[in-house]
Amino acid sequence: MLRLLGGGSHPALLQSVANSLGVTPVQVELAHYPDAEVVRLQESVRDADLFILQSTPPPSERHLFELLLLADAAHRAGAARITAAVPYLGYSRQDRRAGAERTAVGAHVVANMLAASAIQQVVTFDLHQPAIEGFFGIPVEHMEAFPLLLHAMDDMPPDSVIVAPDLGAAKLADRFATALALPMAAVHKTRSSGVDVSATRITGDVRGLRPIIVDDMISTGRTIQVAIGVLAGAGCVAPAVVAATHAIFSPDAPALLSSLGLERLVLTDSVPIDEVDIAEFRPVTLAFQIADAIRRLHEGKSLRHLRSHR
Repeated sequence: MLRLLGGGSHPALLQSVANSLGVTPVQVELAHYPDAEVVRLQESVRDADLFILQSTPPPSERHLFELLLLADAAHRAGAARITAAVPYLGYSRQDRRAGAERTAVGAHVVANMLAASAIQQVVTFDLHQPAIEGFFGIPVEHMEAFPLLLHAMDDMPPDSVIVAPDLGAAKLADRFATALALPMAAVHKTRSSGVDVSATRITGDVRGLRPIIVDDMISTGRTIQVAIGVLAGAGCVAPAVVAATHAIFSPDAPALLSSLGLERLVLTDSVPIDEVDIAEFRPVTLAFQIADAIRRLHEGKSLRHLRSHR
């Protein structure tokens, strides 16, 4: 029997997925105390094929631990199989050490935590690096929002150019450029801190073209701001279009993005999105893809067409 429950990180997405599946989410009590968090399932899940929907935006550690508690409660209540659907996986940007720095690899820590829990498989979207899947000791279905974002931009004019705001987004930009039959350019970015970035040059001809900037996530918005600045200096025509999967906004990000005069901002609902004062803000829901993945996993069918091919 398929059952669906969710944590407290994204109730709107949970309800959308439930509606698509035609099920009612398992009732859960989430109680927060100064020194503890209590998770209590209010319905039986015994022998269920259980799917827990819990995105993990900041504060990621709280949402991750809530996911672990939900999985443990379900395991102790007799669920037959537990799958975690995590549209955005927190700490996925911490996928390696930079040189000899004495830093943690947060993505590896999170993968170990999930694999050591009662969770038996994970469904997620657009990890910062696809290689993160190899950190897990349990099966991972790595899906992508690319088809949805592409559909939201299929009316772009022919005098456009797809732009990777840094070299890490070059492969993604190349896919958009190929699918839309548009040229591609890449910004060479240097990051000196979590908020301080600079751009040195652009690879590709952008003069007289309208920029479409694509990335896997937006946090502070500074990468987008810097990219637009260097593109304007290279002769790009304003306004820009921006598309990304994960809107992991810092407190100042919505205001910064609103100040950039964007023609269109396309974001998925992998995490809850605060109000963005942009007339052409186009939210794209992942609910139907998540529901399709859940249905197929429950029925033992392939997810090949939903998995990432980056």
